[in-house]
Amino acid sequence: MPHSNIDPKTRKRARTLRSELTKAEREMWDILRDFRPRGARFRRETPIGPYIADFAWLAARVIVEVDGHSHETDEGRRHDIRRDAFMASQGFKVLRFDNDFVIDNPDHVFLTIEASIAHLLKKAPTP
Repeated sequence: MPHSNIDPKTRKRARTLRSELTKAEREMWDILRDFRPRGARFRRETPIGPYIADFAWLAARVIVEVDGHSHETDEGRRHDIRRDAFMASQGFKVLRFDNDFVIDNPDHVFLTIEASIAHLLKKAPTP
């Protein structure tokens, strides 16, 4: 049974987006999956209210966004401000990364995310 607060159109759009990840989103997905052994269960293209989060760890209330060129316009920035305000009102922390930065600096992105969510992670498994 679908969540009652998610519009069916939003749910359908999220499903479509999951099958159309950009190069930067695929790279981010690889980064986020590395946190799985430490308890981080990120989901891709997750509907939250009227919005779709690129990546969300729902139990920890963490969202990771990968921003393309559309976010660099005035309208894109205004939309992001409204969206982030909504997410914050729902108790989520939003981490944003530029597409090019994710592709060019995946190690730095990993370390930045790790520093932001370290208090939520289990200890790293010993090899």
